Amino acid sequence: MTIDRFSNITFLPNDIWVAITIKVASNSIRDLCSLRMTCKAARDAGDADIIHRSISIPPSHATPWWWCLNSEPSRFFDRCMAAGHPELLFREALQKLFIRHNENVGLQMLNSPTSTGHAAAKYTLSMMLLLRTDDNEEKQKGLELYRELDAVGSLADCEVQMPRIEEQHTVYASPRCSTRGHMPLLYDYRRRAAEQNSVHAFGGAAHIPCI
Repeated sequence: MTIDRFSNITFLPNDIWVAITIKVASNSIRDLCSLRMTCKAARDAGDADIIHRSISIPPSHATPWWWCLNSEPSRFFDRCMAAGHPELLFREALQKLFIRHNENVGLQMLNSPTSTGHAAAKYTLSMMLLLRTDDNEEKQKGLELYRELDAVGSLADCEVQMPRIEEQHTVYASPRCSTRGHMPLLYDYRRRAAEQNSVHAFGGAAHIPCI
């Protein structure tokens, strides 16, 4: 085998190509498309499920509106959803919860991105469980999830993805409660979302009694 053949990057093992493609895909969809056009090895690597789970998805406000009308982007996002992309599963879970009013399915869908470490999904799930009035065990699970986020300093990052409020909202009645000030406006989300037909419409709860 010649040195030239050894130096040809197209002969890298597929797992190396997949690792490279994951890194590129985590930057942007555009970068992934550019890489896949370079050679067959890159194109094949880019078709792996792990790539569709790892690709950087632009925030909703930065996604071109016409993508939903174009079959190619729609098929691509469907493939990412089928592969288990955490961000897309999180967005779909929000729609199930607050637009379609299917709480059971929405909560189940939140479990998947939460288990992969998606902080915003974990935060939302914790808040939804804390709002439960019929299941103290579920409320306790929500509190545990909340404390896990608090322990790694993720609460501020999660709240950036949720609309802010001026007034203070609390989870517990106790002034010593560690969740004071961190209650997102999920309590009245269903009503506001239905009125505005948007997953970004929040209402709020001024107070939720302590467990």
